Amino acid sequence: MRGALRALVGALAGVLVLSGVAVAAPGAPYGRWARTAGTVLAGWYDPATGLYDTTNWWNAANALNAEIDLSRRHGLRVGAEHAAITYDRHHAGGFLNHYYDDEGWWALTWINAHDLTGDPRYLATARGIFADLLTGWDDVCGGGLWWNKDRRYKNAITNELFITVATRLAARTPGPAAAEYLGWARRGWAWFAASGMINSSGLVNDGLDDACANNGQPTWTYNQGVILGALTDLTRLTGDRTLLATAHRIAGAAITTVIHPGGILREPCEPDHCGADGPQFKGIFMRNLGHLHTHSPRARYADFVRANARSLWRHGRSAADEIGLVWIGPFDTADAARQSSALDALNAAANL
Repeated sequence: MRGALRALVGALAGVLVLSGVAVAAPGAPYGRWARTAGTVLAGWYDPATGLYDTTNWWNAANALNAEIDLSRRHGLRVGAEHAAITYDRHHAGGFLNHYYDDEGWWALTWINAHDLTGDPRYLATARGIFADLLTGWDDVCGGGLWWNKDRRYKNAITNELFITVATRLAARTPGPAAAEYLGWARRGWAWFAASGMINSSGLVNDGLDDACANNGQPTWTYNQGVILGALTDLTRLTGDRTLLATAHRIAGAAITTVIHPGGILREPCEPDHCGADGPQFKGIFMRNLGHLHTHSPRARYADFVRANARSLWRHGRSAADEIGLVWIGPFDTADAARQSSALDALNAAANL
């Protein structure tokens, strides 16, 4: 099955058909690399489960999101087809679980699937997820969402996702409900900005300690990334340019600090201690840095994205076009989290 899916997606990825004429897809070589990486990623997709072999639940949301982005740019069917299958397999549960951050990832993926396909079920599902996210907000530490339903830890990623989902739903919702979503996005950001999780270096630490202070835990790349997307979208809705200034400060700190020598993105857990989650993080940063660059361009962002895309392709790739954890190389091992993270980076480079 895996081989057949790779062959199918590979055939789709090779050309973009316009008015019956096959033409080279845009963004070469990054677009070509992205299509190849996407072909490999599709080989891990299991239609029986609607998920990706080798990854966890939240990783699957990000892998699907990367396929949706690839499909949008290159006119492929794989993103819409996998979204439909995954939705059919899991919609009865509403894409809800014990972790609010997991729910946020799925909400963003369904918003993206809606944008690709126009299917109103996907947007309705994202709204349902957001309603469940609201149950995680309380007054402990002055506000904010808990990481999970045990209600023991308030962290950066959950609240960054909350702001992003609220902002994107506001942009896609007519009438008074849009104002409610926007109100929550503003409230979420006001709390986050005052929480202390953005440290003196302009980087976001993992969360808050029992005293509601910055816990000094690692500055994971995805914590630097998701807030960039949130602030970019919130600026577009509100016109508040101070939000972009904050986004640029975080982005600038990340691309000069959370890196290997030579300017290639590095996860703090590399190379041996990233588990199942860490390999996903860097692609999320690249996706959101690309989003910021689209709406508020900086030449150094474009240079950074391209340099990372070149490095992971030339130094972190196996002979089978699988891409590993460390983007300066060497290739370590293959799984759908590593591959979809790299695909996010390649998508970002192809979109410049």
